Amino acid sequence: MPVPRPFVRSLVTAAVLGAALSGCTGHARTGTDNPDAALRVVTTTEILADLVRQVGGDRVQVDSIVPPGGDPHSYEPTPADADRVSKADITFTNHLLLEEHALIKTVDSNAREGTPNVSLAEASETYGANVIPLVEDVGLDVLWLGLRVRGEGEARGATRSSDVLLSATDVQGPGELVAYLTESLGQPHIYFNSADGLSAKDTTSLPPAAHTHLNWAFTKPGVYRLSLEAKLRNPGGTTAPVGAGTFTFAVGVDPHTVAKPGDTILDDGHTDLTVNIDTGKMSAFTDLRSEGRTQEEIPPGDVVVDVPNRALEKVPGGKQFSFLGQPGAEIYQLPQAVLGKHVHGEIDPHLWQDVQNTKSYVQLIRDTLKKEDPDGAERYTTDSRRYEAELDEVDAYVHRQIAAIPADRRQLITTHDAFGYLADAYGMTVAGFVVPNPAQEPSADDVKKLSRTIRNLKVPAVFMEPNLVQRATVLSQVAKDQGVEVCMLYGDAFDQHTRHYTDMMRHNADELRGCLGGTEK
Repeated sequence: MPVPRPFVRSLVTAAVLGAALSGCTGHARTGTDNPDAALRVVTTTEILADLVRQVGGDRVQVDSIVPPGGDPHSYEPTPADADRVSKADITFTNHLLLEEHALIKTVDSNAREGTPNVSLAEASETYGANVIPLVEDVGLDVLWLGLRVRGEGEARGATRSSDVLLSATDVQGPGELVAYLTESLGQPHIYFNSADGLSAKDTTSLPPAAHTHLNWAFTKPGVYRLSLEAKLRNPGGTTAPVGAGTFTFAVGVDPHTVAKPGDTILDDGHTDLTVNIDTGKMSAFTDLRSEGRTQEEIPPGDVVVDVPNRALEKVPGGKQFSFLGQPGAEIYQLPQAVLGKHVHGEIDPHLWQDVQNTKSYVQLIRDTLKKEDPDGAERYTTDSRRYEAELDEVDAYVHRQIAAIPADRRQLITTHDAFGYLADAYGMTVAGFVVPNPAQEPSADDVKKLSRTIRNLKVPAVFMEPNLVQRATVLSQVAKDQGVEVCMLYGDAFDQHTRHYTDMMRHNADELRGCLGGTEK
């Protein structure tokens, strides 16, 4: 049966309270201590911990680093987490840049030498998991510009715990250039700012094979040239240069008067200023000429980034934005597009939203446990088979529930782009997620765009996640104005109502059918 709406409302309330409580405690973990366990296992998330418990039973003691209701994308590890990892016989991460980079570095630097440290999302492909590209299509009316690191850098000694340092070394232009990120609750974090001169502080870092979104603000119209330098910092602390380049921006002026013959004018779609740590080259990595299907690297000297007059914005009030100028002053700004810190790679890391992918995780967990604890091999095999059969039942259930939704209503509008695998596996479409202008309160135009999407698609409901309720103000208000329901899907985390992966997926299937108008059985 579909989940009743009062339960959804209680989820929203509980999630907010849970977030407040977790901010006070921060260290709650699920599971009971098992001193007689054959293996001590640490996972990064509760979802992974549940899968390990299903396979390992009472032969394993399992702890999740990210606490109940926590967000693996942003969780900052503690010394207690490092200590927990150091005592583990096995550590399991999801990775593919799902987890906060500091969390991955804590795992890698504290896992005992010789113990398995398994990245499930990456290794599960050999067990038949289906991985899909993380396709982002926000549809801004100006260029969406970020920063990116391509390549793995293995020849340079890089690992997943390495950092690539991107520094602004020079800005030439009529005004100041500021690149900054706006956090989920509106607090800006400055990456580069030429107003007070460029120094070592005008540096940000990304892990290998990652990219991030930024705002790019310019105080006056004209031609700007930004020089970037990249260095690779490995876990041992050694740092070496890997690339440099200078990019040209046409701000409030016709980019054709700036471009040389043969140059590419970047004025739409998604582009990242990029360093490739395999080749040592800088580029503009863009989807402009491929209509979003694939991307290409264009040398810095062959591109002009268009910052048109329609990118004019007024500096919002509040001391936190004073680095942009006086409140009300006009600046030219390419917006960050997705509110909050959003570092990820080219592959969608949320594999578990396809239940068949989760079977691949389970098989990899089984084989890892068997190798480290041969005495329990028969038990792990038996429990794995039992749980895989249960997963097959859940997979069939999700298929049935979503198949009961009319085809024209299988549209997902969410707060977080975490449901691509669910859509791909079960015949749904990710129609959109909330995209406010990060430099200010969401504009009337932002609200109109979201409202128009809901209205045009005639969706009866939109979806938020229990651990992201506080980020869903715009979605909730637009849903109320459009007379559609706000429902709940689990993405990255459990809560006090749902403590197991199979319950989570059954809930999601029920919620989708109940909220989007499933047909009668």
